[in-house]
Amino acid sequence: MQSVKAGTRPPWVGFAAAVWVGIAAGNSYCFPLYSHSLKSVLGYSQQQLTVLGVANDFGENTGILPGIACNYFPPWVVLLVGVFSSFFGYGVIWLAISQTVVNLPYWVLWIALVLAANSSAWLGTAVLVTNLRNFPLSRGTVAGLLKGYIALSAAVFTEVCTMLLNGSESSIVLVFTLGIPIICLALMYYVRPCTPSDEIDPSENTHFLFTQGTSLLLAIFLLTTTILKNSLNLNNTISYTFIAIMVVLLLSPLAIPIKMTLFPARKKLLRPVESSDSLDSKSDPLLTPSSSNTNLTSFRENEEVSEVNMLLAVGEGAVKLKKRRPRRGEDFSFREAVVKADFWLLWTAYFLGVGSGVTVLNNLAQIGSSLGFNDTNTLLSLFSFCNFLGRLGGGAVSEYFVRLNAIPRTFWTMVTQIIMVLTYLLYASALDGTLYAATALLGTCYGVQIAIMISTSSELFGLRNFGIIFNFMQLGNPLGALLFSGMLAGYIYDAEEARQGSTTCMGPACFRFTFLVLACVCGLGTILSLILTLRIRPVYQMLYAGGSFRLPQSTVR
Repeated sequence: MQSVKAGTRPPWVGFAAAVWVGIAAGNSYCFPLYSHSLKSVLGYSQQQLTVLGVANDFGENTGILPGIACNYFPPWVVLLVGVFSSFFGYGVIWLAISQTVVNLPYWVLWIALVLAANSSAWLGTAVLVTNLRNFPLSRGTVAGLLKGYIALSAAVFTEVCTMLLNGSESSIVLVFTLGIPIICLALMYYVRPCTPSDEIDPSENTHFLFTQGTSLLLAIFLLTTTILKNSLNLNNTISYTFIAIMVVLLLSPLAIPIKMTLFPARKKLLRPVESSDSLDSKSDPLLTPSSSNTNLTSFRENEEVSEVNMLLAVGEGAVKLKKRRPRRGEDFSFREAVVKADFWLLWTAYFLGVGSGVTVLNNLAQIGSSLGFNDTNTLLSLFSFCNFLGRLGGGAVSEYFVRLNAIPRTFWTMVTQIIMVLTYLLYASALDGTLYAATALLGTCYGVQIAIMISTSSELFGLRNFGIIFNFMQLGNPLGALLFSGMLAGYIYDAEEARQGSTTCMGPACFRFTFLVLACVCGLGTILSLILTLRIRPVYQMLYAGGSFRLPQSTVR
């Protein structure tokens, strides 16, 4: 596919298209929207439903194949696989829930859920990898924005479900079956790679601030209108008006390329001061010059001299040249990354934090019901809103502090896991009025950790094989769901339900022990995050010398 230059309209048109594809890619977060029908219509137990939730998480986070595909195929091919996965997976689920086909075997539905949710991996990987490569100097911001829109997917589809479909669960699954393919087929052409600019565009930060502002406005609007719909009897006219406003806000990123077309800016791109470092940077168009990196420059100059001497020795037959292993911050292959201690520290911390958080998300409807709250849509919208805030804020805040003081992004992973320990204890207490507060805190921390993991893995191990490495990291999510949700939460819930002798478990005892275990899990995650932060601090001091990101020479072009 022909690449186009960054700093022009195409990467921003692609970013605007990625927003809509990201909303479609968040379909796996909508499992609570139709999980009640899976249990009531098909007559499943809570543990059976929980195992279906694990299938949803497994499909969503099994993205090794999409990661590999991003290295060999253009984005539209990756998106096309996601389209077919969504259509056939959700199509089978709709046939079961609508009773169009009766007595579907449990294992067929499990496989269908894996297939349906796996569309998230293909769609999300395509837009994330493409846009991180298009905007390599703003990784935290781009990752936070795109993953934030993916997190808003549940709130967007909840809005559609409540405003247009009157809460019909079979209808929302039909929207997934047909709507997701239509959106992706219409926009896949615009999600394409661009050659990153070798000059600093001063307007880029303004464009990102605009997008962050409109996405935050969208999140507030979705939460407010969902609460209004559940609290008041809104007529169809108001409901349709709300949907129209939501669509306009989702289209707002298009204002950037439109503005660039109508009011083209003069080419006043910032060029670095001519120095020995800036001369080196011209050899690599992705390298961001810095005004205060003398030590780093001299280090690289010495390294270049030693490499020249080595090549001369090789030419004389004195030594045999061995391939140099990449350093942290350069491009790693998957095999090279997987043997690093930092890789597994990051993976384990993510597994403990996000794996425990998804346990609550999968059981959110039952947690609310057991405590006497039947308004599942509001709980889901609240979690989705705060998940979005966490992703957006996690990317932006970590970007600010890493440029200010080279503070590793994993510092914020540690902070959020401390908060999650307190949040699980708050859930376990089951005090009046704490359910919404605990859900808001958990959603925020959950979102922060996802945004941090994406940016950190790209900075430590490079962009060349980012799709594979990032998706392997995400396997911590379904493994956590399997252990903490399928094998722990579902078992304890069914046992307490049997003890009560009813068809629905009621009271704090349904999930209390689960929450106490999750608090301990996040306590361990806090310790591992602290160790990782201390280990990679020197790497970030190197990468962000002078307050600006410096892409190593081996970074993908």
